[in-house]
Amino acid sequence: MKICVLVKEVPDAAVEKRMDQGSKRLDRSGEKNLNPFDTHAIEAAMQIREGGAVDVDEIVAVTMGPESAFRALHKAVSLGADRSVHLTDEALAGSDVCATGYALAKVLESESPDLVLLGQQSDDGECYTIGAVVADHLKMPSLTQVIKIDVQDGSLRCERQAEYGYDTVDVQLPAVISVGDAINEPRYPSLKAIMGAKKKPLDTRSTADVGIEADRVGEAGSHTAVLGINPPPQKQAGEIIEDEDTNETVEKIVSWLEERKLLA
Repeated sequence: MKICVLVKEVPDAAVEKRMDQGSKRLDRSGEKNLNPFDTHAIEAAMQIREGGAVDVDEIVAVTMGPESAFRALHKAVSLGADRSVHLTDEALAGSDVCATGYALAKVLESESPDLVLLGQQSDDGECYTIGAVVADHLKMPSLTQVIKIDVQDGSLRCERQAEYGYDTVDVQLPAVISVGDAINEPRYPSLKAIMGAKKKPLDTRSTADVGIEADRVGEAGSHTAVLGINPPPQKQAGEIIEDEDTNETVEKIVSWLEERKLLA
């Protein structure tokens, strides 16, 4: 079995997200990390390999992004991936989820994986849909919010979160699976793995290398456009009631709750 794991470089979660008013895109300057949701996908791939139910020949980390995204790939291989593929090209700048899904699918076509894993969402865009878009282009079945994977002969039995509880679904391979963060606890890379990550193969590809049509990526190939950006309204300061007189304080609190119809 060959497993490809889609990963993404995202701004550090500790840094406040900012929008570029000119391009109307997320400001990606500053510290960046591997998308934390994708670490669960890498761990899921490693557990399939270590489970012994199927022979996993190769785990390949795949990303699309600017030159700096190679650091996310280094983190991915330090967590267990055997090698990585970096799709990077100026023509890809400004791609929405539709264009991104198409571009990633073209890379995956060249890899011919038996299973594609990815995190349920990215920590920046949080669109939740890239797995379904990729699967549609690859003509593969897709599942989202998967929290358990059992490998069977030529198929997977997956448990996924639903609004009413859990679904158990059998999926024929090849397939695209978006895993939820409840599926596992990602391991920490060892110092040896971190040091050895730079020695693992990194294949950098352009749009031409994987047969991407230029008019289907970037702003020109995107199906959506951001027309305006408005910051969220500032939170109003809360009301502080000093407990100088207990009875009076209780009356104020009850009155405040009644005004907002918060009392049954």
